[in-house]
Amino acid sequence: MEDIITSFYQAFQQKDAAKMNACYHDDIEFEDPAFGKLKGEDAKCMWEMLCKNAVNFKLEYGDIKFAENSGSAHWEAWYDFSRTGKRVHNIIDASFEFKDGKIIKHHDHFNLHRWATQAMGWKGWLLGGTSFFKKKLHEQSGKALEKYKMKKVQ
Repeated sequence: MEDIITSFYQAFQQKDAAKMNACYHDDIEFEDPAFGKLKGEDAKCMWEMLCKNAVNFKLEYGDIKFAENSGSAHWEAWYDFSRTGKRVHNIIDASFEFKDGKIIKHHDHFNLHRWATQAMGWKGWLLGGTSFFKKKLHEQSGKALEKYKMKKVQ
């Protein structure tokens, strides 16, 4: 399964969402602090949107570990946050579960407060550690994803 994780991050480095999503099972379940829980096509569309909108993007990954049906990796991304233009360095630990030779569960773990401080400045520092902020971020991320999906259909 190490090759699936490696393929996923190599495609991500190239901002190739189609290749990333080819690593995903059709019933993928994704979760992270920014988007919350996404399933199936929503998770795949999220990667399309992020790859399409990535500005000054750089990604490094490593520390890949795997067992028969699970795995993990460490990755770091540098990019300009689209809503504010602020530079972000996000440090993420990912866990995976596999089914039928593909990723069926993908959970990214990162410090949301640290991310919010970088992405949104003093407002992120002040509110980024609160459940209110997390709820609002999920709502905004969900709206952005829905808007992207609607454009894609047209």
